[in-house]
Amino acid sequence: MQEKIRFVELKDSTGILNIYTPYILDTTISFEYEPPSLSEFTERISNISSKYPYLVYERNSKILGFAYGSPYQERIAYLYDADLSIYLAPEAQNSGIGKKLYSCLLDLLQKQGFYNVYACITANNQRSIDFHAAFGFRNLGPHPKAGYKFDQWLDIIWMDKQLQQPDGSPRPLKPISAFNNNDILKLF
Repeated sequence: MQEKIRFVELKDSTGILNIYTPYILDTTISFEYEPPSLSEFTERISNISSKYPYLVYERNSKILGFAYGSPYQERIAYLYDADLSIYLAPEAQNSGIGKKLYSCLLDLLQKQGFYNVYACITANNQRSIDFHAAFGFRNLGPHPKAGYKFDQWLDIIWMDKQLQQPDGSPRPLKPISAFNNNDILKLF
């Protein structure tokens, strides 16, 4: 069995969208209502992966999960913060794949120079809350009735983790292009 974590390639869009679509259609984990088109999703991947780590977990050439960082907020003062996302195929859940993906993602974000990472989680998703807590994320509290999906109002919580202690002015972020799949292999 051949397993690896690697940077996303645009040709992965279909496999990643196949994992993500049930989260949209069948759960309140994603607040999207309709799956994006393949071209829209490929464009999302391209935009995000040009600045942030976007990782896939692959076993025997099949993508079983993906995780990525993205902008936390659009204002320039938030430049050193990242929002995180992770999604796994059903057969990859409870297998340790999520932990491996997140460990690589957090390490790469720290090496790029990010200071804080955030996760927005539907409050009834205790599994995700526990997963993030195991990585040292703090629960910043609820935002009651923040989203509406499947005929119900849903609370969200934000969780955060500091990757490095701020000390004076931040150094410029290292571009994601400064890293390659060999950097991930060292972590995995």
